[in-house]
Amino acid sequence: MGSFIGKRLLQLIPILLGVTFLTFALLYLAPGDPAQSKLLSQGAIVTDEMLENTREDMGLNRPFLTQYFSWLGDLLTGDLGTSYHDDTPVSDKIGRAASATVQLTVWSMIITLLISIPLGILTAVYQNKWFDNVIRMLTFVGTSFPNFMIALMLIYVLCLKLELLPIVTSGGGIKGLIMPVTTLVIMQSSKFIRQIRAEILEQMSAEYVLSARVRGVKEVVILMKNVLHNSMITIITMIGLSVGTLLAGTAVVETIFSWPGLGKLVIDSISYRDYPVIQAFVVVMATVYVLINLITDICYKVLDPRVG
Repeated sequence: MGSFIGKRLLQLIPILLGVTFLTFALLYLAPGDPAQSKLLSQGAIVTDEMLENTREDMGLNRPFLTQYFSWLGDLLTGDLGTSYHDDTPVSDKIGRAASATVQLTVWSMIITLLISIPLGILTAVYQNKWFDNVIRMLTFVGTSFPNFMIALMLIYVLCLKLELLPIVTSGGGIKGLIMPVTTLVIMQSSKFIRQIRAEILEQMSAEYVLSARVRGVKEVVILMKNVLHNSMITIITMIGLSVGTLLAGTAVVETIFSWPGLGKLVIDSISYRDYPVIQAFVVVMATVYVLINLITDICYKVLDPRVG
C-alpha cells in the first residue's frame, strides 16, 4: 500500500506544476491591467505616474518567468498573495470561504447518500414495479433541470408562496444551509439513484448471484453481502466525482442564496479582476481534485487488492 500511494503521489506532482503554470499564464495574458483595477477598487484617481508606481510595487514590470517563479516560490511556502481588491491576505479569504463550502458539501453528500443508496437498491429490487417507475420519473425530472432552475423553483414555492424559509440568511448558519443543500441534494440524488440502480441490476444478473441462489442463499444476504459490496467501487467513484464538483462547482447556487463559499468568492473576484484570489482558487481546487482522486484510488485498493 505504501508503494502504491508513493507512486500515485509522484504522478500528481507534474500535474499540479502544470496547473500552476497554465493558471498563471492564462491570467497573465488576460485582458485588463491588475494595477489599474487595484487603484480603481480603492477609489483612487488613476494617473500615469501612479499606475507605473503601482505596477512596480506589484512586480508586474518583471519578465513573465520571473513573476511565475516568484509566485510559485511564495505558493510553496503557503503564501497565496494579497487581494488586489481589499489588500486582505488571499489565504484568509480562501480559508473563510472554504469553510462555508465544506459545510455545504458535507451536508449535501450525507443527505444524498442517505436518500440514494436505499432508493437505488429498492428500485433495482422492485424493477419495473410501480415504486420503480415513480422513482425513475422523479429522478428523470431531477436530472433534467439545472441547479439554478431548481433553486429558483424552491425559492418560489418554499419562500414566496409557503413562506416556510427565508431566501437569504445573513451570516450563513443552519437556516442558510437548508435551501442550497436542498437544491444540491435534488440534483445529486437524482443522478445517484439512477446510477446505483443500474449498477445493482448489473450485479444481480452476474453469475455469482445465480450460483448463490442455486445454493439456497437468501436474497437479502446476497444483496447486502455480495451485490452491495461489489457495487461499492462504482459508488465510491460517484462520491469522489461529486465531492470535487460540489467543492468547485457550486458557484451558481452559492451566488443565488448569498452563501459565503468558494463559488461566490471566485465569482466576485472575477468581477473585481482580483487575480491573486482567482489563481489561488484554481490551484487549491486542483489540489483538492488530485487528493480526492488519490483517496478514491486508495479505496479501490482496499476494496480490491488487484487494483494496480
